Amino acid sequence: MNGFLTVDGIFGNPASKTHGAGRAAADAVDSARQEIAAFLSSKPEEIIWTSGATESINLALKGAALARRDRGSHIVTSPLEHKAVLDSATWLESQGFEISYAEPDETGRITTENVLEALRPDTIVVSLMYVNNETGAVTNFASLGPKLRQHGALLHVDAVQGAARMPLDDVASEADLISISAHKMYGPKGIGVLRVRKPLGREFTSQIHGGGHQFGLRSGTLPTHQIVGMGEAARLVQQRRMADTKHVAALDNRLCTHFARIKGATLNGTADQRVPGILNVHFPGVEVESLMLALGNVAISSGSACTSADVEPSHVLLALGYEAERALSSARFSFGRFTTMDEIDHAGRLVQDTVTALRRMSQ
Repeated sequence: MNGFLTVDGIFGNPASKTHGAGRAAADAVDSARQEIAAFLSSKPEEIIWTSGATESINLALKGAALARRDRGSHIVTSPLEHKAVLDSATWLESQGFEISYAEPDETGRITTENVLEALRPDTIVVSLMYVNNETGAVTNFASLGPKLRQHGALLHVDAVQGAARMPLDDVASEADLISISAHKMYGPKGIGVLRVRKPLGREFTSQIHGGGHQFGLRSGTLPTHQIVGMGEAARLVQQRRMADTKHVAALDNRLCTHFARIKGATLNGTADQRVPGILNVHFPGVEVESLMLALGNVAISSGSACTSADVEPSHVLLALGYEAERALSSARFSFGRFTTMDEIDHAGRLVQDTVTALRRMSQ
């Protein structure tokens, strides 16, 4: 990335191909596009650079819905989605679209059956997460994708949490639209991708207008340094996926062992169909805000990073049927490639001691 940030590096505009500096930048962008295309089992021309997952999701839902309005006005999603999906759905509702929410089953997962029950003849888009960002629950698209194609509805997958943690083969083969973010796969913040399956390009409404960049789907000067960083991050994820998965699974097992020693601590959501590295744990009798403040150098949250500044119950836990009191006593723990076993042990012991102390204080 540093090689594209200074005047003695490649500082040209990748859209300015009339000079060598611009062509060199364009070559770097093309190389990163090929890396991301390989990562998503896609074609390079299907890769659209964005400012991050939020923009990718907005572009996917609004671009597809507005372009296909003559075919229908119904969209299906779930109450467990990220706010970028839920708020985009709310905006589309204000524009005359109708939104249905497929309910989770008793394990906290969105099933194929529940999605199919929500479909209508005029359903044009279905948008669902691959891996839930608060509970780690995994959605099975291998069974859902073919049925949506038969129905004629597009499938958008928010693969932000799953990109670095799970293989994307089923997602890539079944989804028409895929949103990912660099910083969730150890790349830079401020850059993301929307994969738009090639036949959709002519049936897609751009949300940012300007110079007609990126096949006319998203205008704006490309941030070369962030793009090459995301391309390299994707290459490293593919190279290290098996080792990362084994490492994170071991960390997950160790942290669960620590939490098993805390009286009443229970996992929110599914224990079986959950990706390692994301745990949502209920600590009865403890306010999660107090827990977060008391833990000091251990970084946990009460929900997704986009909403954790608000002291409110997690909308995901409420959608799973938990009472607000339980949601306000639950904490989200996540870790990955660079987390060490010593850090897990430190966090586990500190959480045990802190929960005990907070319970004692509240008596």
